[in-house]
Amino acid sequence: MSAPKRFFVEKIEKETLLSGEEFSHAKNVLRLREGDELILLDGSGKEYDAIVNSVGKKEMICGIVGERIGDKESKTPVKLLIGALKGDKTELVVQKATELGVAEIGVFSSKFCSAYMNDNKLARLNKVAREAAKQCLRSRVPEVFYYQTLESALASCTAYPNKLFACEFAQKSDADLHSVRGGTALVVGSEGGFSEEEFELAKTYGFSGVTLGKRILRAETAAIVFTGVITFILGDLG
Repeated sequence: MSAPKRFFVEKIEKETLLSGEEFSHAKNVLRLREGDELILLDGSGKEYDAIVNSVGKKEMICGIVGERIGDKESKTPVKLLIGALKGDKTELVVQKATELGVAEIGVFSSKFCSAYMNDNKLARLNKVAREAAKQCLRSRVPEVFYYQTLESALASCTAYPNKLFACEFAQKSDADLHSVRGGTALVVGSEGGFSEEEFELAKTYGFSGVTLGKRILRAETAAIVFTGVITFILGDLG
């Protein structure tokens, strides 16, 4: 028997309402019926075992039968900032970063960025994060933010003691990645990379430049690899 399916809801009550897209998926795709088991999530880090009590035309009422703390969340927060990418590449980065356990994701515009963002694209990215969180059994969804400038994105990282800036023209890393401990903010540029002035700006916000090796990586590859390396060093993948 397959594991119970997982759904995010806004509020958990003794009898919790499942509506909107989550309801449509539960009813029309998964064909859940009265008596079926499922897991409800409210983004608090808890997981709630539930039973479908009734199925209506626009909503499903689920009775809570148990709760527990989810055990798939990272103990150390990581924030990924990525320059807006062309096509669906930003979606790929959001999906993989969510699977790797990041706490926050920021998408920003910068000098050499040629992609653009709007409310619909941002809503789509948050949906991608939610679906990825369900797939990898997380109990929290990393919220995806959009920053109109690189500076506003950098300024959002004051709470992170470690700040690392992937720079394609850096000759060597200014930080020892192997010694990174504690919350960490990562910055990766768009396809166009960064200017020297943007790198200097990052330094004023406490970021250390790092190199990801002698080969030039695609932006989406760099973001995923950088996140994977740091989460491994922080002990999340060990």
